Amino acid sequence: MTLSPWHRRALLVLLSVCTYTSLLVHGCGPGPGYGARPRPRKLIPMRYKQYVPQISENNLGASGRPEGKITRDSERFNELVCNYNIHVDFKDEEHTQADRFMTKRCKDCLDRLALAVMMQWPKTRLRVTEAWDEDGNHPPDSLHYEGRAVDITTSDRNTSKYGLLAQLAVEAGFDWVHYESKHHVHCSVKADHSVALERGGCFPGSGQVTMEGGRQMPMSLLKPGDKVLSQTASGQTVFSRVLVFLHKDRGSRSIFLVLGTEDGQRLALTPNHLLFYSSYYEVDHSKYQGYFASRVQKGDYVLVHGSGGRVRPSKVTSVSLEEKVGVYAPLTEQGTLFVDGVLASSYASVEDHRLAHWAFGLLRLLFSLSWWTQGVDQESAQVRVAEAAHSEAQTYSHARNTCQIWGNETLRVRGVGWDQNNHCQQSTASLKDSYGETCEKEGHKQCNVHWYARLLHTLGQILLDPQIFY
Repeated sequence: MTLSPWHRRALLVLLSVCTYTSLLVHGCGPGPGYGARPRPRKLIPMRYKQYVPQISENNLGASGRPEGKITRDSERFNELVCNYNIHVDFKDEEHTQADRFMTKRCKDCLDRLALAVMMQWPKTRLRVTEAWDEDGNHPPDSLHYEGRAVDITTSDRNTSKYGLLAQLAVEAGFDWVHYESKHHVHCSVKADHSVALERGGCFPGSGQVTMEGGRQMPMSLLKPGDKVLSQTASGQTVFSRVLVFLHKDRGSRSIFLVLGTEDGQRLALTPNHLLFYSSYYEVDHSKYQGYFASRVQKGDYVLVHGSGGRVRPSKVTSVSLEEKVGVYAPLTEQGTLFVDGVLASSYASVEDHRLAHWAFGLLRLLFSLSWWTQGVDQESAQVRVAEAAHSEAQTYSHARNTCQIWGNETLRVRGVGWDQNNHCQQSTASLKDSYGETCEKEGHKQCNVHWYARLLHTLGQILLDPQIFY
C-alpha cells in the first residue's frame, strides 16, 4: 500500500516521539543507566611551564600553522570579531580596542572560559592582557597577529589561581594552552576555516568512493541514497546506503593528512577522523581498530580493497599534508566506507568507533525508516560524473592560480616537509577534480555540521572522559 506524504510524515513523527519517550523513561528510571548522573571530575591545576596538548603550538594536532599577519588594511581583518563580553576585562593598554579583536573560534572559547571562571570563583572575572597584536610585539610566527591567541589572567591577578585557570581554558575548548609565565596563561585556537572546527571530520571533495558495479565517484557528487562500498562489523564487504552528511562544506579549503600505501592508495582525510589501522601486520581484521588519523605513522598498516575484491592489510609508506577543496563526512548504514580504496569510519572527533556508531543509532533508524516509507529516486551516476567533467576547465585554471599565489613557500608541520610549489606541479590534476560540485547558485548555501552530530558532541562533553575527544 502506498502512503500519502501526510501519512509518511505522521508515521515518522510518531516513531520519533515514541523513541525519545523511551529514552526519557529509561533516563528517569532507578539505578545506573541512561539517567545516571556523572560524578563531577576534579580539575587538576596545570603546572608552571606545562602545555596541553604536549606538542608544539603550530602542530596540526594543536592550533596549527600560522597563516600570516592580519592588519587593519588586510582583507582578512573583516574575519575578526570584536568581543564585548561584560564578564571579561580587557586590558587594552594601547587604547585601540585591539585586545577585543579575535577570530570567532577564539571568541567562543573565551566566552565559555569567562563563564567557567565565574562559576569557579564567583567574585572573579576573566582578564585578557593581550589578544590580536598589530604592533609587532611578538615573534614572527605568533598567532597573536591573526587574532587566534590570547594571554589571560584573573581580574584579581592572584597568581595562585593561574594553574587552575589554565586547566579551565583546556576545558573551555582552546586548542593549545600554555602556562608559560607566572604572570599570565597563553591560549590559542585553530583557524576558523580549519576542518577540525565544530568537531567535524571529513574527506575532501576529490576523495573517491566505490559505487555498485565498481565505478568510482568523487565525494563531491555523492548524495544521500547512494550505495557505497563499506564493511560490516563482522568483516564482510557490502554496499551500504549513504543516509546523510554529518559535515558538508563544498567551498572550504583545508589542510588534509594524506596517507600513501605500498599498494598505491592515497587517502586524504582530516586528522580527527577515525581510521582503522594497526601498528603491526595482522591477518585478523578485527585487530584494526578505529583511531584518530593523526596517530598513523609510516610503517603502520591499514585495510585496503584490492584486486579480486579482497580486503587486505597494506603498509603506510608516506604521511604528508595537502590543501584540498571541500569537506564531506557521509554517514552510511554500516558506519564505515572505503575512500580512495582505504577503509575508514564515518565518525570523527571521539576515539571510539563502536560508541559513535551506537550513539548515531537513532539517526540511522529514522533515516532508514524514511527511505523505507518514501523510497529513493536516485539520479543517474553517469549524469553526475558528466557534471563534474563540465567544471574541469574552470577548476584547472583555479588550481594554476593557486599555485602561483602559493609561490615557493615551504611548510613544515609535525616534522613533514612540504614544498608547495612542487606540490602544485604534482597535484594540479587532483585539484581539478576537487571542485566536483559547487554551492547552489541560489544564495550559495553554506552546509556545515549536522545538528545531531552537534547535539551528541555537546552531550559527550558532559558525560564522557575528555581524553577520548580530539
